Amino acid sequence: MGWVRVLVCTAGAMLPLAAHADPVRGPGQDQSSAFMRIYGSTLPPFGFVKFCERTPSECRQGTLEEARFEAKGARMQQLDEINRSVNLAVEPATDLEVYGQTEYWTLPGAKGDCEDYALLKRHMLMNRGWPASALLMTVVRDEKGEGHAILTVRTAQGDFILDNKTDDIKPWHKTPYAFVMRQSYIDPKVWVSLDPKDARSPALLSGVRGNR
Repeated sequence: MGWVRVLVCTAGAMLPLAAHADPVRGPGQDQSSAFMRIYGSTLPPFGFVKFCERTPSECRQGTLEEARFEAKGARMQQLDEINRSVNLAVEPATDLEVYGQTEYWTLPGAKGDCEDYALLKRHMLMNRGWPASALLMTVVRDEKGEGHAILTVRTAQGDFILDNKTDDIKPWHKTPYAFVMRQSYIDPKVWVSLDPKDARSPALLSGVRGNR
């Protein structure tokens, strides 16, 4: 099985600025649409692969929902409630501090880092009836060019972001992020590239290496 090791929520995931004069808004990215565009398949993050091995129920492919939920009323209230409640309940801490490892994706207890927040929000929303195909783990470069994990929610009005850095639910193109890769809505174990500069695999972050 192939994967990439992705260090998120840490200073170690800083992009080389010499190669990216603007590490947040890379050239060629179309952020004018309410819907993300994908640029081919890519390897899943190492931490996600191990998470699925430990917790297969969280990575099971459910019924494919082609129809997107309407991003209004009770549905948006659910997103807002869960985003805020998880952000409040989980204390920020690195994987190294909590688990003694540099990359460990899991449903968090009292402490966790960015991917743990996103995994918990995904878990809670699926328990509320949202299909797995609407809730996609996503890796981006943040304002500092560092690796960061968020949850993308597919709706009829566009792709929205649940983020432990803010309680506000934002359309993906209204965030300050450069989008690197994301789960496929067709199969939760498959990942796709969101970087137009690399249609075959994501541009490697500093501290990211390929494994086979």
